[in-house]
Amino acid sequence: MRINTKKLLGDARKDYERTWAESARLLKVKGKYFSLAKKRKPHPLFDLIIKARDLFLEMGFTEVITPLITEECHVYLQYGPEAPVILDRIFYLAGLPRADIGISKDKISEIKKVVPQFSEIKELQQIFRRYKKGEIESDDLTETLVEELGIREEQATQITSLFPEFSQLKPVPTKLTLRSHTTSSWFPILREMQYKETLPLQLFSISPKFRREQKLDVKHLYESWTASIVIMAEEISLEDGQKIVEQFFGRLGFDKVEFAIKRATSKYYAPRTEFEVFVRHPKNGESIEIGDGGLYNPLSLARYKIPYPVFNFGAGLERIAMIRTGIADIRKLVYPHLYVKVEYTDEQLAGMVEIDQTPSTREGEKLVKAIVQTAVENANQSSPCQFLAYKGNFLNRSIVVHVYESDVGKKLIGPAALNIVYVYDGNVLGVPRKGLKNAKIVRERGFSTGICYLDAVAALASASIEKRINAGEVGKVNIRVKIAKLPSDVNVRVQAPGMASITSKNKKIIVKGPVFVGIRAKIA
Repeated sequence: MRINTKKLLGDARKDYERTWAESARLLKVKGKYFSLAKKRKPHPLFDLIIKARDLFLEMGFTEVITPLITEECHVYLQYGPEAPVILDRIFYLAGLPRADIGISKDKISEIKKVVPQFSEIKELQQIFRRYKKGEIESDDLTETLVEELGIREEQATQITSLFPEFSQLKPVPTKLTLRSHTTSSWFPILREMQYKETLPLQLFSISPKFRREQKLDVKHLYESWTASIVIMAEEISLEDGQKIVEQFFGRLGFDKVEFAIKRATSKYYAPRTEFEVFVRHPKNGESIEIGDGGLYNPLSLARYKIPYPVFNFGAGLERIAMIRTGIADIRKLVYPHLYVKVEYTDEQLAGMVEIDQTPSTREGEKLVKAIVQTAVENANQSSPCQFLAYKGNFLNRSIVVHVYESDVGKKLIGPAALNIVYVYDGNVLGVPRKGLKNAKIVRERGFSTGICYLDAVAALASASIEKRINAGEVGKVNIRVKIAKLPSDVNVRVQAPGMASITSKNKKIIVKGPVFVGIRAKIA
């Protein structure tokens, strides 16, 4: 079942509420139509996340969920005078203020056009006041209007649309930010946990961070994942921390890890203790930076009343996943569905070519075979003519089905009726079973879908008969295909991924020809 999106959008432009209210009719609520297909395919980034998580736990770390939203003040506390530069790459959060809504006489008149005899003005005012105060959540407003005013859902949304106060709201910035470093979350966590657990604290978190990058390219995204650890102990050296990092990467499969002290130290690290970690790419030998760590600056820690040394390290998981997979573009690694052009073989494309409408019952499938057999056995009979394909009980109804050709001087079925659909060099082609010099190479080198024009048309006839009977209708069903110009003319379709691949490469779909297949049925 496919929804006519063009018609649906056109109807919505004329009357959105009515179209929305009636849209449920396009969907099935009851019935057994679907079961999960075997399409298991993990994402390489999350495979790495799971691997890293298991390694940290094996090494003795405690897993912590770190807040993604932090207050601006933490950047100043941790970075000191460097904070303004850091804030430049941070996303600030904004919120919409609750509207203060009044109900005028004109508005009451407009409401009564939506809900005739509407008289609950005071109740509506009270709901709006409660909404303003935050007593009613935004996503509960429509439901509250429905329940307390006794109106329909579509009427509730129509009423709110009458008040421009809702649509004219503008975001107001706050001091809340999406964190650009996991460090922004670690300091407040360590401040609290020093009074709740004995030292050493060995914590890890695997979660995303956000950067307001100037551009998105092969190395930059707004969102990326970090595997971050902190160790707070009575005594710990930079060398101790680096040994633990080396151990982690060794277990992850990297034999050699290189450390390099950064020339310019971030202010939340102690001077000359911030280092970068490099590993060699297994394919090209290139040295790639995959992480950053160091000892937190005692001054930054003092602002959180933390008297102990803290070692921190964070690894960029996308970078590591790119090394493990050999993918050079971070966008293609993380969002393959958006950035990767899928290449299909002829065999894969052939699997995307299918008969569109098919019968849903075994009786329907048997009827298809009877129609095809009758047509093939009498294919060369001169027209006008008709031949009985089926007579008897079908889905508890009495039916009679004929294959016919009404035009004079023809045969029962046309020369293209027995064509088979092939995929060759990315093209979808309907070719005869034998003959035609150009078709020979398609038959020899192409991949057959196994779909015959006649089979597909017979399936359409059987499915149409089923639908009429299931709808409780009687009378005649007539399927007549003369000259096919498109796959749909013979009840064949190419699935959307296949169509996208074919059109993007300027390949062709040629499923046409003189079919001349007629099938008619009478339902008693």
